[in-house]
Amino acid sequence: MKIEDYAGGSTGGSASIAPLGNDRNMMAQNMAGTSTTGKKGKENAMIEDQEALDLAADWSDISQGLKKDLGSQLHAQWIKPIQLGAFCKETGTLDLFLPTEFSANWVADRFADRLSLAWKIARSEVRQVRITVHPRRRSMPELRVGGEAPVPVRASAHLPSHLNAGPAMIDTALSGLDPSLTFAEFVSGSANVLAVNAAQRMAAIETPQFSPLYLKGSTGQGKTHLLHAIGHAFAANKPGARIFYCSAERFMIEFVQAMRSNEMIEFKARLRGFDMLLVDDIQFIIGKASTQEEFLHTIDALMSAGKRLIVAADRAPQALDGVEQRLLSRLSMGLVADIQPADIELRRKILEHRLARFSSTQVPADVIEFLARTINRNVRELVGGLNKLIAYAQLTGQPVSLQLAEEQLTDILSANRRRITIDEIQRTVCQFYRVDRTEMASKRRARAVVRPRQVAMYLAKVLTPRSYPEIGRKFGGRDHSTVIHAVRLIEELRTRDADMDGDVRTLLRQLED
Repeated sequence: MKIEDYAGGSTGGSASIAPLGNDRNMMAQNMAGTSTTGKKGKENAMIEDQEALDLAADWSDISQGLKKDLGSQLHAQWIKPIQLGAFCKETGTLDLFLPTEFSANWVADRFADRLSLAWKIARSEVRQVRITVHPRRRSMPELRVGGEAPVPVRASAHLPSHLNAGPAMIDTALSGLDPSLTFAEFVSGSANVLAVNAAQRMAAIETPQFSPLYLKGSTGQGKTHLLHAIGHAFAANKPGARIFYCSAERFMIEFVQAMRSNEMIEFKARLRGFDMLLVDDIQFIIGKASTQEEFLHTIDALMSAGKRLIVAADRAPQALDGVEQRLLSRLSMGLVADIQPADIELRRKILEHRLARFSSTQVPADVIEFLARTINRNVRELVGGLNKLIAYAQLTGQPVSLQLAEEQLTDILSANRRRITIDEIQRTVCQFYRVDRTEMASKRRARAVVRPRQVAMYLAKVLTPRSYPEIGRKFGGRDHSTVIHAVRLIEELRTRDADMDGDVRTLLRQLED
């Protein structure tokens, strides 16, 4: 039942006082009207109560379905805290409430479409779902301490001491940390060793020698993963620590909202009350003078209080156009740790590490080598390609093979491949084995000629998008079955002949450099 039903009486109209001279008939009519209206009010209340129960039942079914789709962990963090709000029949809008602004924005960004579709299936009259923070909790963020229930606290620079006592558990809805992004899940190599070591130092109990830490790397190389890993490790090393992760874009949105709602004091106090602040994609703070000013003051406040600040961007501080000099100076005064694009060895390690999650699916070594060599733009695409390949194999029951990888990862492979031609492959192979270029198309079957020709066919299949018949035509008009035989033979030889495997690796490096 709505609060409005309890306000101003149940008649829904303005009350009138009958003159003293009115007779008893007027009084009886008024009493009868009140009685009738009272019955209608009860009926309306019963209808509303039943509708609320129906909504709750639908939400229970939807929530259980999402739990199966998302898994228990994600469901517990983001879906379970959702509370049902009002449903407006006229507009078809259903309100869903979350306890904090951050969690509401997070759920809206990632699960809005899924929630909207689920509700439309459950109830055709639901045309849109609105995800917001509960009106009564906008200035009352939740802090979860240990195993206790959420304790509502007003944002302030210093939380009550009893909230920091004992081992604390991160409330990921508040901190913004992804539970899957930890140091244990991050694969390190020569391309990112400096950034990883610096990140681990920032998460240690001891005060780091450098602050802030600035992680620089292109898209998909692991900056965001390291930010989350630092937060998780710091929370484990320092129970009770207040940690917050956000993007620069989210920082700006929160800042603007605080200004519009006259809550700047609370906004500043909340930011400066954290022990660790992790800000991603700092390049997007460019050109926002007022936001830069507030971020500058936040850095100064955190640094002077001995707090820890870690930021990430896709370029060096000096390359951030539109950022005032004072802010650039603060960002550069700690350590700028560069994350280089993953080399071939690191890409192999990442794929092998990822495969540990899919022990039930066999992925041949030549497929791993193929993915590691061809998907080289960024780690995100590399892992995404492997996930897609395994998912397709599991859903269709097909074994993972080189052919399946080529068929299903066409878009990713074409975006990553340098355009290597069959002519270039033939020329390189002939130089390597010291045979004449004409032998690639000749009919000679001497071993000194056949083996280089087969290696060239294999490389043509691995490094180009050409089909077996197309490759055959480039090798003197040979049949596609001849090319298939050559590819399979070289694959087999690589597994049992170290010299052949070494030759192919050398040729791959020469062609891809």
